[in-house]
Amino acid sequence: MSTVVLQRVGDGVRAHTDGGAHDLTRAELAGWVAEHEADRPRWVWDDTTRWYPQLLAAGVRVERCTDLRLTHAVLRRSPYVDQQLLADDGWDALAPVVPEEATLFALDDPADALDPVAEHARQQRALGASPERGRLGLLLAAESAAALVAAEMQHAGMPWRADVHDRLLTALVGPRPPAGQRPAGLEAMLPGIRAAFGQPSLNPDSPVELLAGLRAAGLDVADTRSWTLRELDHPGIEPLLRYKKLLRLVQANGWAWLDTWVRDGRFRPVLLPGGVVTGRWAAQGGGALSAPVQLRGAAVADPGWRFVVADVAQLEPRVLAGMSRDAAMAQAARARDLYQGVVDAGVVATRAQAKVGLIGALYGGTRGESGLVLPRLARRYPAALGLVEQAARSGERGEVVTTLLGRGSPRPGPFGGDGDDPAAGRAADARRRSWGRFTRNFVVQGTGAEWASCWLADLRNRLWRIGEGPLTGRPHLVFFLHDEVVVHTPEALADQVVEAARAAAAEAGRLLFGEFPVDFPLDVAVVDSWADA
Repeated sequence: MSTVVLQRVGDGVRAHTDGGAHDLTRAELAGWVAEHEADRPRWVWDDTTRWYPQLLAAGVRVERCTDLRLTHAVLRRSPYVDQQLLADDGWDALAPVVPEEATLFALDDPADALDPVAEHARQQRALGASPERGRLGLLLAAESAAALVAAEMQHAGMPWRADVHDRLLTALVGPRPPAGQRPAGLEAMLPGIRAAFGQPSLNPDSPVELLAGLRAAGLDVADTRSWTLRELDHPGIEPLLRYKKLLRLVQANGWAWLDTWVRDGRFRPVLLPGGVVTGRWAAQGGGALSAPVQLRGAAVADPGWRFVVADVAQLEPRVLAGMSRDAAMAQAARARDLYQGVVDAGVVATRAQAKVGLIGALYGGTRGESGLVLPRLARRYPAALGLVEQAARSGERGEVVTTLLGRGSPRPGPFGGDGDDPAAGRAADARRRSWGRFTRNFVVQGTGAEWASCWLADLRNRLWRIGEGPLTGRPHLVFFLHDEVVVHTPEALADQVVEAARAAAAEAGRLLFGEFPVDFPLDVAVVDSWADA
């Protein structure tokens, strides 16, 4: 039984296997899946967020799945797929559900109108006909595995101490205020800010009032964004920026966040693999992808457990070296610090120059220090910089570019500027260059997301083979942020988890780049608190 397609039928489930269809009641599903998981099938369902949370709640873990929603989105956009072999039938619009909505039999669920058996057949035909079916197949498997990881992280939750969170907030802004009032620490900052701008009633919480107050103080400013304010030379700017930073912390991750997102000592982020066009993950509530460092001290491992925190150094430049097969850049990547490797190769004089130059290459920075360094980098690493330059030029022509495994970029809208209006022509050129900067980074950032998904998928299975018992009784993933993972593990197994994280990173590199010698070294810490990593 290599593949099982699960389909909701009325108030029950129909499991389509190689041997025929089996009708199950809701109550029978978890037990039936657990029984047949021993055969290691690939479970096929419309959307992981609709199926897997209920199985996890019943104590059932599955090794692999095909998430039809995610795979449809990838195939739909890839230029390596014949779009005539796919159909919409509602799949284009299918969205994931948040935990409180995640029930197999929710009323008026648009997934009920979809046919997973027919869609799976269409996807397999489209994949089989693709000239890049090997690469796309790896991407689809990694994407679906990432969906399992996200569901398991939400199920397990990140250990989070509400008392520590409260203490950290109090140290920063004062005690928890009554509803509708500012914390005392923020209130105490206001007299100095108002005096500095000569505005006794200035309200920095309101962008409209703040903009008016700044202009009344004689400052020529177009908006109140922090990067705009940093350009101003005024004694009130520094305390104002400090106030805005603390206010943003309270609004995004303050006591209201704590009440909403932390339950039973766990922060349960809602993370969505493939939620960004590049393939990076997105967060649906909880601000999981912007967890502030000031509050990470509240993430404390359970007694007898530790966190293993691992992140890969300079992921995107290493990915660029691998996908371009630039041997010289791969040599620099053998150093634990790739930027220092560039310096050691004699390309630039300082690590700062190497960093700003490579970031400029990835994001299209051609001015200032980056512009001065780029010609030297291009001479030393022609394949790597040629790859991103080609992606930029393709984007400027309105073409689709792809990641290493075949995820396609969106198509831009019309650039315009076809008439005789010089101003319109300049505006169109600016739009072309902007889209070129997007496609330049898309190919590398998207391939980095593919590497990360392969890393997560392999690490997830390695962790399952360490220890015994249910998912939360053995080492398990509890957080992921672009190139950083956090594993919650029994203390006695922490060394094995470290080895698993490193082995999974090496395997992800092999899956994407074969035997091409590009390294992905990890910075790994075994800690009691996330803040100590």
